[in-house]
Formats: sequence, structure tokens, C-alpha cells
Amino acid sequence: MCGVFKRFGAVRAVDGLELTVPAGLCYGLLGPNGAGKSTAMRILTGQAIADAGAIEVLGYSLPEQSKLARARMGVCPQESNLDVDLCVRDVLDVFARLYRLPSRARADAVDRALALSGLQARAGDRAVTLSGGMQRRLLIARALIHEPELVLLDEPTVGLDPQIRQELWSLIVSLRERGATVLMSTHYIEEAERLADRVAIMAAGRVVAEGTPAELIRRHAGREVVDVDGSAARLRELRALADSDGLPTRQSGPSLTYLHADALDGRLPAGVRRSANLEDVFVRLTGDYVE
Repeated sequence: MCGVFKRFGAVRAVDGLELTVPAGLCYGLLGPNGAGKSTAMRILTGQAIADAGAIEVLGYSLPEQSKLARARMGVCPQESNLDVDLCVRDVLDVFARLYRLPSRARADAVDRALALSGLQARAGDRAVTLSGGMQRRLLIARALIHEPELVLLDEPTVGLDPQIRQELWSLIVSLRERGATVLMSTHYIEEAERLADRVAIMAAGRVVAEGTPAELIRRHAGREVVDVDGSAARLRELRALADSDGLPTRQSGPSLTYLHADALDGRLPAGVRRSANLEDVFVRLTGDYVE
């Protein structure tokens, strides 16, 4: 995606987005709600048309060649759109037909998708009877039925409890190990840090930082940070002093965090020293954009 813009009325959902996803990696789009992640996903799948910009997916120009691109990608939407009247196996069989798999290959493709998603025991059950986590697994299995080169996962674990989320993490890891390129949007920082080879942090419709999680942490937070707790008045005072001294900070709740603490010894108030993480980077770069 190069210089992509998309408006919805007065709202600029995507604002000059530049995005390149290397083949064979799990690439994370990380950003707060409203950052433009889902709009970018819809543009890539041809469900929305950009107002301006150049978009190429798997060598195809969008939107002119969206159908050709979609045939070689798998898409797991944020909201479930399963046909609840069908059983699990039939949901997968329908999509195997839609992707025009040969009749002799469809049964094997369905069995492979069931095994990958761990749904073999529920193959004959109606989709509506599955738990939220199992429905999410089925959505991913459906996206993989034709063994696509590119898999797009839009907020794949949103609203799920931590145990189910970790089960789906294992499924996403297995996709990467099979050689698929995975583009995953999420606002869960730990999810991006654990799964993504590279991360683009989005805010206000554009990428504000890009790199591996380790690179982003080193560049924007350093090796260590210091957390200082205090009253709201005390934190405002510390923030003002830090700004006047040119010290990089980020504030979250009842704490003010001094970034790059390893390079600022002797200039910081007393606090808790710890290793920097991607959350420090995320809040530092997107805090001003969160409504």
C-alpha cells in the first residue's frame, strides 16, 4: 500500500498509509481502536475502495484485480459471518467449492482444515452451537481451506478469554511455520509482541513506527525504563519537569514512565526500574491519538 487514503464522511480513516508486508512473515498491525487497522484490511480484501493511493497484493493491482488476489488469500473477519444453519464440515466444504478446489481434493482439504483448527470432534455440529473461541477457530480454518499464500486476520482474538486467546496464538504460529504470510491486525500489545516478526504501529490512519518488536523497543524506549507512581498533581509536576529537561516519558494511569532510563542515570526520580517493553512504545507513540 502506497499513499492510501480513505474517508468516511468527515472522518479520514486511512491517511496516506504506507505499508509493505514481507513474504513468509507474521506481520502485525498494532494500534488503538479507530487507528484505521480494519479499514486497511477491508481495502486489501476489496471490501472497501480507497479514495487514492496504489495497492498491490500478491502481484495484483487493487481494486481492478481484487478477485484474482482474493483467490490466493484467506481472510478471517473481525465479526463472525458463519452460516449458523450449517454444520462445521459443511461450512468448510462450501468454501472449498467457492475456492474451486477439485472435487477429488475437497474432502482432504476439509479434513486438513479440521485438524489444523482442532475441530475434528465437532465436525458434525452446527456452527451456532460452538463457543466463541471455537467459532473463531472455524473462521480461521475456513480461511485456510485452499492453502492460501497470504492470510489476513482482522482482530483474530478480540473478545476472547486469555486461555482461548493462547490456543489461537498456537494456531497462528503454526500458519507461520507452514510458510504462509500472515497479516494480523490487533490492539492487544502482548499479541503483537508474542506473534509478529515485524510490527507496524498505526495511529490516526497512518503508520507511526515500523520494525521488529525488539527494534521498536530499543529505538523508542531503550533497554530500561523507570516507573514513578504518585498523585495526579505529582505526576503533572514530574511530566512538566521532564518536558522542560527534554526527558522522554509516557504516562499511563497512576504512573509516569521515564524511557531510555539506561542512558539517564542520575537525572531521574526514585522509582521502579524494569526492562522496556512494547507497551511503553505503544503508549508513547499513540497516546496523543487515543480519544
